[in-house]
Amino acid sequence: MSLTSASIPLLGFAAYSGTGKTTLLEKLLPKLTDMGLKVAVIKHAHHNFDIDQEGKDSYRLRKAGASQMLISSRFRNALITETPDEETTCQQLINKLDQTKLDLILIEGFKQLPYIKIELHRDEIGKPWIFPEDDNIIAIASDSKADSELPQMDINDTDSITQFIVDYVKQHQHKQQSDLSANCDELSPAFLSVSQGRAKILEAITPLNSQSNVSLVESINALAAQDILSPINVPQHNNSAMDGYVICGDDVERESYTVVAEIMAGHSYDRPLQHGEAAKIMTGAPVPENGHAVIMREQATQEGDQVRFDAGKSGIRKGQNVRLAGEDLAINQICVAKGSRITAPEVGMLASLGIASVPVIAKTKVAIFSTGDEVQAPGEAQKANSIYDSNRFTLTALLQKLGCEVIDFGIIEDSEAALESTLSQASQQADMILSSGGVSVGDADYIKTILDKLGNINFWRINMRPGRPLAFGHIGDTPFFGLPGNPVAVMVAFLQFVEPALRKLQGEDNWQPEIFTAIAKEFIRSRAGRTEYSRGIYSINQNGQMEVVTTGKQGSGILRSMSEANCLIEVQPEVESVDIGQKVTIIPLSSRV
Repeated sequence: MSLTSASIPLLGFAAYSGTGKTTLLEKLLPKLTDMGLKVAVIKHAHHNFDIDQEGKDSYRLRKAGASQMLISSRFRNALITETPDEETTCQQLINKLDQTKLDLILIEGFKQLPYIKIELHRDEIGKPWIFPEDDNIIAIASDSKADSELPQMDINDTDSITQFIVDYVKQHQHKQQSDLSANCDELSPAFLSVSQGRAKILEAITPLNSQSNVSLVESINALAAQDILSPINVPQHNNSAMDGYVICGDDVERESYTVVAEIMAGHSYDRPLQHGEAAKIMTGAPVPENGHAVIMREQATQEGDQVRFDAGKSGIRKGQNVRLAGEDLAINQICVAKGSRITAPEVGMLASLGIASVPVIAKTKVAIFSTGDEVQAPGEAQKANSIYDSNRFTLTALLQKLGCEVIDFGIIEDSEAALESTLSQASQQADMILSSGGVSVGDADYIKTILDKLGNINFWRINMRPGRPLAFGHIGDTPFFGLPGNPVAVMVAFLQFVEPALRKLQGEDNWQPEIFTAIAKEFIRSRAGRTEYSRGIYSINQNGQMEVVTTGKQGSGILRSMSEANCLIEVQPEVESVDIGQKVTIIPLSSRV
């Protein structure tokens, strides 16, 4: 067994019973937290134990048969799990920790397992040294000198032991960074992390300033060019929140009231309501002047023109069941803020305010084309050694989701003249240019020569899979993305780099995608040194926890894996693999593809 699933350093204390492991930990933890470390402790007990107090609710419920008991308060929570059939492994315990909020995991017990340890030793216990038989011991804390070249500390000198642990954490963190840098340098001298590449791209994007006034239907998925203010109060008048009877708000002491009117929605009673009077009123109908209390119909009994209320005098209060004018939106209140995307709720609200047209950022025009003599359009008989072009159709759908106008230049043959002509036209007609294919290291990728001639382009190998290589720069003043040729890589690269750039170009600054944490329900392979994006399916289990599995085979050309997925599973470069039960980051796709 190897404890490899932790993304942060593990450090244990190996000692025989009676050495004082817990006492030492109790002294070390305040010092470690004072040094700024966030520490988790896993303790193994050889005897049966119970952390519950007999008689407490959680104890009673667990003894009544709950196999898992989760108790929570404002300050802490605890999950107590019964394991009568099989003891939970140390690795499973590690997987239960939220390692994103920790710097170090200390383990007391499990001394037979292969993880890094400090041996604790006291002569008075009369036990032999452990380090000769355990290669995972890296230091000794004892009240005597051991015959060893390992670093040695006085077991009673907690300051020295604390400093050793802090140095160990720092060395672990430095090693991770060094390993990552080494992997990057081996792969490519221009290798960039996902966040580095995205930051460089966003830094080079300048938002468009052009705007236009368009109809509500044309504004869907566009961004508001300025704050849109409500021209009316919503509701327009004080109105009833339910069917019932309206009376004066300061006239609640009577046994009965005279019904003087019936007010339907869309109509009004134009006289002030007097003391002793009531008006039957429907939901949404405007309450008359002086009417500031509505009693629901179910609490009223009307006989002729008299009505009495079962609620009683004490059950009626001024303002009840009355919606005030402007309660939802007041005149001149911002209903859609500048830079907000106008989607179904916004366009419906604007229509409800009587607004017929709105100022929006002009639609972003995006030119797209595919490259390669091997690529052919759908609908034709497939030629030998050819593939159908899917990337332009995928990109079109992704761009329309963002409210863009797509200029499709089709499939461009592998010739310098054709590529140069296409790029020149695209830069004059579009606000952004996207190509797929032609940015790898192949000799036939003429696009590099043309890009160098027409613009300022960088060719990057991004520290991710799938999604590299990537070209980015400008043709004149027009941003250009050269995306990979593999269909899944195109989609992942678009989501990670193009979409954030497009949103900034449209005026949506500091946009961030939704991310969540889920529990892996299967082993997920990865490779240290790069960010891995697996296509996944997340769901909520019966305990309300978010879980995720992959869609199966994860090849960059398997578009079915994107069709079946509702999320991307993001595995960071420092993680070698994800075990069952371990937490992973997921990026939902439902609102983006």
